[in-house]
Amino acid sequence: MTAFAENFLNIDVLIHTRLLLISGLVTTLRLIAASLGIAIGWGLVLSVMRHARIPLVDMFLVGYTDLLRALPVLSLLLVLYYALPFVGIELSSFMAATLALSLTGGAYYSEIFRAGIETIEKGQSEAARSLGLSYVQTMQYVILPQAIRIVLPPLTTNTLEFIKSTAVASVVALPDILHKACQAEQLTFNCTPLMGAYVLYLAICLPLVQLIAYLERHFKTDAGRIAQ
Repeated sequence: MTAFAENFLNIDVLIHTRLLLISGLVTTLRLIAASLGIAIGWGLVLSVMRHARIPLVDMFLVGYTDLLRALPVLSLLLVLYYALPFVGIELSSFMAATLALSLTGGAYYSEIFRAGIETIEKGQSEAARSLGLSYVQTMQYVILPQAIRIVLPPLTTNTLEFIKSTAVASVVALPDILHKACQAEQLTFNCTPLMGAYVLYLAICLPLVQLIAYLERHFKTDAGRIAQ
């Protein structure tokens, strides 16, 4: 037990490597903010375009979402970071990670938003259009506010998985929490920095887990009231 504490719960090592972990945390938060914002926005745009039912566009978007959801985000990240330089496009590790996460995440978010949009009765769209609203205005003021509320629980669940997937960025040497923790572990020959990284990830994700539980209880209560 003493050996375990010395190698995994060493407070002195944690204090000594705290600056590395903090810098990794800052990078991870930047990556989450950038890629998550783009992924949600891109997913929303894709879902609205799918709902427009334009044949050629719809066929392309179906292929895009199916392909991106079928590919591991790590494989896309490796292609963007290591293969693109051979065609004259060089991306930093941060840009490659942001792009890979955004493209993959956008495909998942688009399906979530699309599911919510399709639950709204068509009569509401027809009524809005008859009042002179354009397609974009109908989506903005009538359909999306209702659809987003419906898909809020799966949206937050997917966001939790999205945040955890950002750890793959350490593979391309992005100095995120995991990369910095591994670096600190190599410098100190002690695994405590890795435990520190786990705690930081827990601090990021646990509030979202609690939010998901709250939303599930809230929507279950609403469903029960409607049933009555």
